[in-house]
Amino acid sequence: MARSLKKGPYVDEKLLKKIEGKKPQTAEMIKTWARRSQIAPEMVGFKFGVYNGRVHVEVLVSEDMVGHRLGEFSPTKKFIRHGGKMQKDQEAKAKEAEIASAQAAKAAGDAAAKKK
Repeated sequence: MARSLKKGPYVDEKLLKKIEGKKPQTAEMIKTWARRSQIAPEMVGFKFGVYNGRVHVEVLVSEDMVGHRLGEFSPTKKFIRHGGKMQKDQEAKAKEAEIASAQAAKAAGDAAAKKK
């Protein structure tokens, strides 16, 4: 649910203090745990290290990101893949087809070399 317009955007005060008086070009990565904090126009150009529960993911803030939350750019879950037995069968068939096409190409190259 969106935050009330009367209240305004939520930006962590500690985060604003960290960027206060610094220039985006010379500032180093600013580590933060404030994933819920919205990106303000003053933050454009800064590099933030947003914590995802394991490591700080480096996020370079651009103008398109203003209004979004910092946590949106630091995923907390890593997608491996869907599947099971059916997925493994499909991958095995694809690999076999790739090997067969490589062997056919090699055989065609050898035949062309013999003719010369």
